[in-house]
This record gives sequence, C-alpha cells and structure tokens, in this order.
Amino acid sequence: MPNASAISNSPLIAATVRETQQLVRAQKQAGKRVGLVPTMGALHAGHLSLVKRSQSECDFTVVSIFVNPKQFSPAEDFAKYPRNLEADVAQLAVLGVPLVFAPEASEMYPPGFGTSVELNGLAEPWEGALRPGHFRGVATVVMKLFQIAPADRAYFGRKDYQQALAVRRMVADLNLPIEIVVCPTVRDADGLALSSRNVYLTAEQRQHALVLPRSLQFAREMFDAGERNAAKICEAMRRMITNEPDVQMDYATVADAETLAELNHIETSAVALVAAHVGQTRLIDNELFGPSERN
Repeated sequence: MPNASAISNSPLIAATVRETQQLVRAQKQAGKRVGLVPTMGALHAGHLSLVKRSQSECDFTVVSIFVNPKQFSPAEDFAKYPRNLEADVAQLAVLGVPLVFAPEASEMYPPGFGTSVELNGLAEPWEGALRPGHFRGVATVVMKLFQIAPADRAYFGRKDYQQALAVRRMVADLNLPIEIVVCPTVRDADGLALSSRNVYLTAEQRQHALVLPRSLQFAREMFDAGERNAAKICEAMRRMITNEPDVQMDYATVADAETLAELNHIETSAVALVAAHVGQTRLIDNELFGPSERN
C-alpha cells in the first residue's frame, strides 16, 4: 500500500504521482468505477456539487487540489490565489471523499519538464484570446491528471464553459478513455456564480458584480420571448454591463454552443458568454439556450 498520509477521518492525502496512480489503479483492478474532480482548491459549494455528482455515479471519488501555475499569465493572480488545504480537506471529509491528490508544483513539473498540450479551435476565442497560454496550461495539467488518476469519469463545472468544451474536444481528439461530465453552475442566493475569486470582492463590488447574472437573465428572457437576433441580445447585455460602475467588460457575446463561433442569428443551441473585471477581480459566467441546456 502506498505511503499516503491520513489525518483523523480525513481522506488519504497523496502528494506524489506514484502514490495516486497506485491507489487509483488498485480501485480499478477491484472493479470500482472511479470519478475524478479536478480543482485548484479554495473549495466552495460549486466544487462540492461536482464531488456529490461523482459520488452518486462512481464507487470511488478522487479530488485533486493543485493551483496550476501554467494556466496563469504573469499579470494574473497566481501568487494570491486563495489556498487553504486544511479547510478543503475538512469539507471533503464531511462528504466521505476517500482520496485527495495534493501535489507540489515540483511534483507536477519536475526539472526539465518540457511537454505541453496545445488546444486549437475551441480554445482560441474569448478566454483564449484574452489569456494567451491559458488553455495550454489547462490542457497540460488536465492531461497529466488523467494519467495520474486514471478515472472513468471526470467532473467539471459549466461556469467554465469554454474550458469544459475544450477538455471534451481534447478527450475526443486524443481518444482518451474517460467520460467528461459537465455539471450545472451553482449560484449564491443573489445569483452570483460561485467562484473562488469571489472572496476578493468588497461588499460594494459584489453588488456591482451582480450585473453579470442580471445581463444573462435578461438575455434568457429575450430568448424565451422569441428573440433570435443574437446581435440584439448581445447589445442588451453589453449595455447593462458597461453602464455598471466599477465593471470593465471583456466581452459579452452569443456564440454557437458547440463551436463558440459568434452568432448573428440563433438557429439551434447557443451560449451567452460574459467576462468582466469588477475592480481588480475577473469574473466569467454564461447561460445556455436551446437543446444544450439539458447537459
């Protein structure tokens, strides 16, 4: 048995690739269905909803906690990204999670590391255009996690819509034997999508941040009322966001739900995507229209 550490009734905390691979392979050899929930820690109810979904569908759930430096640009918030492994493990212990993979950066990227996974197409617009190298870092770490914890299913949140779509494409393109399950966005009572970065917002900024879900709700209402002119829906969202104090819009668009190409007219399924800085905190959100709403 690998030398993973345990704290009281907490999950086993594996810090190395070898420990984690051995533990997961043992479960699979025993005929267990394994679920993986990749996270960067600072866990909230959104993450825990992914864990619960995995537990409902799998026999053994692994949660990874790793703040991946390769998906942050030099201008982003890697150094101050919230980290509290003890608090995260305590939350997972309540749910009965058996294994947490929590490596150091040197374990994931040892000296001489020089391989990356490049995502084209789906990773190029929107977040990809504004955050060069971001999806390369995401794809690389996700590919590594799929090898380290070779699960049957991996669980991602719909809030990071483009990321989930790109990971699905990577899995399909590279014939990886894992199913990607995308789970609904979890929101606070005021409508703000849960995010580890929400802790950066002051009380006033949080009120301003609510313009993002409000703009998406307005887009939803337009769609439900029969509006199919994507440009009109975009203009309504952009007007709401740009008129909100202390909010700097990066984009507000309506795109094809599968290709992420910006739409002029909504024919089938579409996704409204928004991103903005509220003060110094960058937030994203989305709303699905049409058949893709079911997943």
